[in-house]
Amino acid sequence: MTSVGIDAIEVRTGRLKLDLAETFAPEQGDDPEKYTKGLGLFSSSFPDAYEDIVTMGANAAHRLMERKGLEPEDVGRIDVATESSFDNSKPVSTYIAGCLEQVYDGDFHHANKGERKFACIAGTQSLDDAVNWILAGRNRGRGALVIATDTALYARDSSGEATQGAGAVAMYITEDPDLVELSTEQGYGSADETDFLKPNQQFPSVDGKRSVQVYLARMREALEDFERAAGDTHPDDYAFIPFHTPFPGMVRKAAVLGYRHMIRGTDVEDELADDIGRQPRRDDFDSREAFEEAMSDYVDDLKETDAYREWYGEAIDPTLSISSQVGNWYTGSVHIARVSALKHAVEEGRDLAGQKLLVASYGSGAQAEIHEETVQPGFEDELAELNVDEQVERRYDLSFSEYEQIHDRHNHEKSVELEPFTQPDSEFVFDGWGPMNERQYTYVE
Repeated sequence: MTSVGIDAIEVRTGRLKLDLAETFAPEQGDDPEKYTKGLGLFSSSFPDAYEDIVTMGANAAHRLMERKGLEPEDVGRIDVATESSFDNSKPVSTYIAGCLEQVYDGDFHHANKGERKFACIAGTQSLDDAVNWILAGRNRGRGALVIATDTALYARDSSGEATQGAGAVAMYITEDPDLVELSTEQGYGSADETDFLKPNQQFPSVDGKRSVQVYLARMREALEDFERAAGDTHPDDYAFIPFHTPFPGMVRKAAVLGYRHMIRGTDVEDELADDIGRQPRRDDFDSREAFEEAMSDYVDDLKETDAYREWYGEAIDPTLSISSQVGNWYTGSVHIARVSALKHAVEEGRDLAGQKLLVASYGSGAQAEIHEETVQPGFEDELAELNVDEQVERRYDLSFSEYEQIHDRHNHEKSVELEPFTQPDSEFVFDGWGPMNERQYTYVE
């Protein structure tokens, strides 16, 4: 079978930073550890006055194309995943293609363009679409650009405000990829839910507690469904497990439940039985309530074991390093988790070629998807080209009053002019409005 997957990946973070412990927490009257330990977040990224989902996506795609030596004729498809779109008809992919055509001699007139929406999972759905397009033989030797780009803003003083973030991930999907090959087996968990939604509004309506419950339930269903297609999973099968990461604290909840599921009936459960007993089985309890209480106690004990802590430190914690510094990127979230994991492996000198990732995506509304990815030989060369650490380090550190200004600047219900905090340099920028109320963009040298 043809090997298809991610050949190259590029990350673009917003140019501004809000320090949650030093700047945000004091203004909220909160203990900084509410964010750094509870949520697992240290700072958030924001777009400057001249940035938005188009500029971040276009700049990520441009850097990817430049370092891979790609031209427009190499791209047969441009799919953009976002839940921050500003137009109900014209897709963001057309804006991004228009930006790129400003710096290339060729054009993307023969590339299929689209926009995907299913909350945060749309980035993975777009990736799946690109893979299927190639496997169907419709690509004519060309690759696909998949771009996940979002500005994840919440209403001021809302429960989700600390988890905000802004950035884009661009991926080039081809045959014989240099980074990871995607499995054809996938598992899904999907249900009609109203845990998080934006009914004709910019800022989300969120039931926070319900959202966590739905996330965990759909992930469990997706893992069970994946195992029906690919066979049983085991913690030792995967080098890393990148999760959709609205905030790292949510992944902590999902990881222990996933680990519990994977060790059920295995040697790992046997080895732990002397210390914490075996997992409760439903048939041993008269009521579901009693069973669920016993299972909750078991999970509490499980996450304190050395076996679990060691596994979490190796397979999960390295996936969270970028998210903890930039916040939630919605559709890009799981994809920066992948980057974090592979980047960590390179920094540790680990040869992952041939090893597997288990990628767990999620979108509110709600759907989870789980699939495997096999790391390709030479993946280190691709990761070495990323400059995400430099981007994160050079962000402008906002004061709280400046944060309030930039939040207003990107609030669609307000018309706020604001001088940029940073100077654009060799990048696409938002350049005002056109005669049909369309957004316009320019490449600044």
